[in-house]
Amino acid sequence: MTTLLLAGGGTAGHVNPLLAVADRLRERDPSTRVLVLGTREGLEARLVPARGYDLLTIDKVPFPRRPNAAAARFPARFRRSIGEVAEIIAREHVDAVVGFGGYVSTPAYLAARRAGVPVAIHEANARPGLANRLGARFAAATGVAFEGTPLPRSRVVGMPLRREIETLDRAAVRAEALAAFGLDADRPVLLATGGSLGARRINRTMVEAAGAVLAAGWQVLHLTGANSEVADPQLDGYRMFEYADRMDLALAVADVAVSRAGAATVSELAALGIPAVYVPYPVGNGEQRFNAAGVVAAGGGILVDDAAFTPEQVTAELVPLLADRDRVRAMAAAAVSAGFRDGTDRFVALVDEALGAGRTARPGRGGAADGPAEHA
Repeated sequence: MTTLLLAGGGTAGHVNPLLAVADRLRERDPSTRVLVLGTREGLEARLVPARGYDLLTIDKVPFPRRPNAAAARFPARFRRSIGEVAEIIAREHVDAVVGFGGYVSTPAYLAARRAGVPVAIHEANARPGLANRLGARFAAATGVAFEGTPLPRSRVVGMPLRREIETLDRAAVRAEALAAFGLDADRPVLLATGGSLGARRINRTMVEAAGAVLAAGWQVLHLTGANSEVADPQLDGYRMFEYADRMDLALAVADVAVSRAGAATVSELAALGIPAVYVPYPVGNGEQRFNAAGVVAAGGGILVDDAAFTPEQVTAELVPLLADRDRVRAMAAAAVSAGFRDGTDRFVALVDEALGAGRTARPGRGGAADGPAEHA
């Protein structure tokens, strides 16, 4: 029996790919034992047990950003975290650690290295986080979602997608999706979304530009996210919701999207061939611009700075795009050419490779499996 320790959590960007991979590993071989390492505070504390996996927790020990009392305590706390993961690896007879970044991944990688257990890494963002930058130095296999991600010996595998997105037949469920949102089958749909928490700029601009979009013959499905400050304009063809319980149905009706450029969002839109206007989140290390760079370069998306996404920009640039159906179709084809629907399987192949490397290092436990081509 193979035992794998999957490390990651904190945000949906870490938890959802982890769960997609965990599900595929269990589907492929029900005898595989999948354990998940996380914290008690992260999203994984709710989602992982609900999915039927054992969650093992360690304390959240963020790297200090400035010299203070927390920084003075950090070395001892961090060493303790590594020791706790090393004990888990030994006690549970872990064959490989599979990391997705986040707070728990760094001690997991270092504990695996100490124990001589192979590591496989998935990096979702075009700009990798600190944990994966460290782990990739000695990982047996590293997969990345986007071309050009600066990790050594990495291979482009795409994003492990949720099953309902990976298998979505948009044409087959479009009628159901239109009915679910109260949309007209005779008009194309613009999906506007800023994610679960929403995006103030996208929300405000889409409401203010609603009339121009509707006048172009389109409908709008606007998912505002939580804590929205905008009111429903109550216009025919403009449907506003805080969130969608069935995001797969929202994606099934989308002919064009306006969205942030988080790694999962870009990956899902590209995989499904949905052209998009990407408005990257303006705070942070700028990774959202890089997440969208590949699909934009392929012609499947347009990048607009947050400050530039105004009603005037919508009228001057987005509305003419919506009016040009041939261009929309060409962008859809370009988007799908830059996406991956099989990111889960491609990354699982790298997990197999890491397991093979570990078994080669420990004779009598099997050989390596073939994986995706190496990324130069």
